[in-house]
Amino acid sequence: MSQEEAGFRDRVRLSFDLDADICVIGAGLAGLSIALEAARLGASVAVLEGRHIGWNASGNQLGTVLPGFALPLTDLIERIGFEDARELWTLSKEGAEFVRANATEENMPGIAPSNGVLEVSNVDAGDRLISRLQMLNEDFDTEVEGWQVDRVREVLKTDRYFHGVYYPKAFQVDGRKYVHGLAALARRAGARIFEDTPVVSIDHSGIRKRIVTPSARMRATHIVLAGNIHLGAPLRRLSETLLPVWRYAGITAPLGERVHEVIAFKGSVMDSDGVDHFRIFDGDRLMWESPETTWAARPQRFAGSIRRRIRTTFPELGNVEISEMFGGATGRTVHGMPQIGQLRKGLWVASGFGRQGMNISAMAGQMIARSILWGDESWKLFSPFELVWAGGATGRVAGQLVGIWGRASSAAAGSLARYRERARVKDRQREARLAEANRAAGTGPRRPPPAVRPRPAPPSKPAVREAEQAVEPASEDGVTSQ
Repeated sequence: MSQEEAGFRDRVRLSFDLDADICVIGAGLAGLSIALEAARLGASVAVLEGRHIGWNASGNQLGTVLPGFALPLTDLIERIGFEDARELWTLSKEGAEFVRANATEENMPGIAPSNGVLEVSNVDAGDRLISRLQMLNEDFDTEVEGWQVDRVREVLKTDRYFHGVYYPKAFQVDGRKYVHGLAALARRAGARIFEDTPVVSIDHSGIRKRIVTPSARMRATHIVLAGNIHLGAPLRRLSETLLPVWRYAGITAPLGERVHEVIAFKGSVMDSDGVDHFRIFDGDRLMWESPETTWAARPQRFAGSIRRRIRTTFPELGNVEISEMFGGATGRTVHGMPQIGQLRKGLWVASGFGRQGMNISAMAGQMIARSILWGDESWKLFSPFELVWAGGATGRVAGQLVGIWGRASSAAAGSLARYRERARVKDRQREARLAEANRAAGTGPRRPPPAVRPRPAPPSKPAVREAEQAVEPASEDGVTSQ
């Protein structure tokens, strides 16, 4: 990465008082998407960032883009009904297209877009796969393909995965370059971005809201809180509705051609339990995301964990070298959906994007900008998902335990599924060997004895007598013919 991409260029701080139509707090994916869309629609926009662009989770992710939310589709339908779930799903697809339209080589050189995302199951889930495919294809107008076990293992040389759902129109980009490219597009559209400018306090009363920073003041008609768990003291109540989760990823040293022999799939791969997420990166390196915790730690601590996950999943790769580690904190909500909408007149929120994907932060940007400038009320679809306190330190402990339990359950279910598969294979092999031995010995299963025809019951005496009289008439001399 260049110094500019890494955030080490000369940063512009807000050092003078400023008026704008919209003030966005936070220069991550959501905040920059809002700034870009609002500036394109003609508003004056200022973005305030306490550190530098994409310093946290937004600049440290794998760059996978596909439709949907972290909350499973069946749970979403149960919560808000079929029609609203369908409308939200359509909006999530529009968010993915927003990213696709921006992430071109013309707009962002070196962004390296590529198509195809494969979601694989850790257990044999063929029946559930069929119903899910039908729902996505027929009810939610999403192009997906179901892959049988043989096809999955043809492109992923491991026995840990079974069935798969392939999204041919989903894609991935260089996630760390995208956030800086998004900032460049926003600036080009007219938005002003100020880094190293933390917000000390906000006053959201009145028509013109007031924002105080260490070196200047701002006034704006609308304020958008697009931060994460780091919104700070003035907005701590909002931060406390998020469970902080740190996710870590590693990039291997170059692996040569062997990585393509073991992983022939060119796009992103993620398992259905949300444990592993990986793809081939920079030609012959492997980018792998796995460990997570509810407390901050140095990313280098998890290099050994990622190395073991790779070796366990793909034994043919052996003990790979991890050359780079990175990670960031995301905020997850209790209900599993993002926080998008208007808290009070002129005060908006776009947060809670943990496990949501790049498409949802892009969707939030479009939705809030259009709500402010066009009066679009589609954000009300998120009204059922209210701000819920995440439990503080107790919630973080519970979240850590739930995460450990979930990973252990996934591992146990996967082990049981592989054991059953091996047992079925052994049974088939045993039957095949028995059949071959019978053929070689000229024996086989005994033929059933021929069926015995039942003998007819003898006729009764009156019937015999009547038959004799009818068949043997008397002769002329009165002697019965023989």
